[in-house]
Amino acid sequence: MVILWLLMALALCSAVLLPVLMRRRTGIQLATPGDPDAADPANYGFAREEELDVRMPGPDEDLLDVLDVVQRTQDYRAASQLLAGTETEGETRWQRVQAFAGAASLELQQRPGGVSETPGGQWLRVWRAEAPKDPGAAAVQAEFLVQQAWRTSTPGTDDFRIIMEEARSACAQAASLAPGDPVPYIIELSVARGLGYSRPEFERLWLNIMDRAPAHMGAHLAALHYWCEKWHGSRDVAYAFAESAAARAPRGSLLAAMPLFAVFEHLPEVNMVRGLYRSEVVTKAVHGALFAVQSARPDNPMQAHVRHLLLFFLVRGERWAEAMDQLVHVDGHVGALPWTLTTEPAAHYAVFRALAVAGYEASGGSPATLPH
Repeated sequence: MVILWLLMALALCSAVLLPVLMRRRTGIQLATPGDPDAADPANYGFAREEELDVRMPGPDEDLLDVLDVVQRTQDYRAASQLLAGTETEGETRWQRVQAFAGAASLELQQRPGGVSETPGGQWLRVWRAEAPKDPGAAAVQAEFLVQQAWRTSTPGTDDFRIIMEEARSACAQAASLAPGDPVPYIIELSVARGLGYSRPEFERLWLNIMDRAPAHMGAHLAALHYWCEKWHGSRDVAYAFAESAAARAPRGSLLAAMPLFAVFEHLPEVNMVRGLYRSEVVTKAVHGALFAVQSARPDNPMQAHVRHLLLFFLVRGERWAEAMDQLVHVDGHVGALPWTLTTEPAAHYAVFRALAVAGYEASGGSPATLPH
């Protein structure tokens, strides 16, 4: 019991409001494997909490370099060039569009503007005005509007619907500028969720995506959110969608991890049962995700998304060595589920990392025995 209280104190020190901020699915109820004071993540070469990058799930140095230039100079041209040189078929373009939109949205939140102050994200407005036919700018604008709707207004209100309708129009414009690009349609999946598209409307949208990128992991994750929202969290519908995606996943695809994301969406809001994370459903989903990351190409940009969620489940299931393996691959970046469900992603991640290290060492592990 003494060790349990020590770990709980560690969690509170990392984020005072963590139990409140961890929205559904993320409350910490773990057995304590060891003394966290004797288990220092720094001994493993892991980044300090203040060094964790909350912008991305994993490294993309080209993107981070361009983001720094754009935000420092407020000149959009580097962003335009990067997106123009990013292939439309893969996952990277979608992630970069999300990152640019997120940066503009965060800037606007921090600097809403006023009589004597230019609002944040001005570079995106200038980009759209000066390059109205740039498909990259159109896609970023569409994603920016989606993020603004979810960030600044309440679903179901007039303000939310107005912004979402504007985002829907922006998606259509972006799609017309780049007919073969699946990204505008993937962005519209969030609009479908927000506006409550009917099933026929959604299926027409989904067909547009499948025609362009049938194995796109990001698209499947966005669609999973729609099904959970549309059917009020119905497990059967969400699981059926996730398991179907996993069953038809091509060799080397991360779609085999989809059931784990479906399980995460349906975890109870407050879980006091340790055995849940060792149940047959969870174990099967975890094994599928482990298989996915082991068989996918190492440079697949969605690897980090899967590994972050695996870390969450492996720590909850007290599978310490496997959790440490995920840390080796993802440490340094925390812009992914489940950490981003809180206002302090780095603190949330740091708690689970400390638990993984403590459990690993309590089981006989050490920095010398951890493969890198």
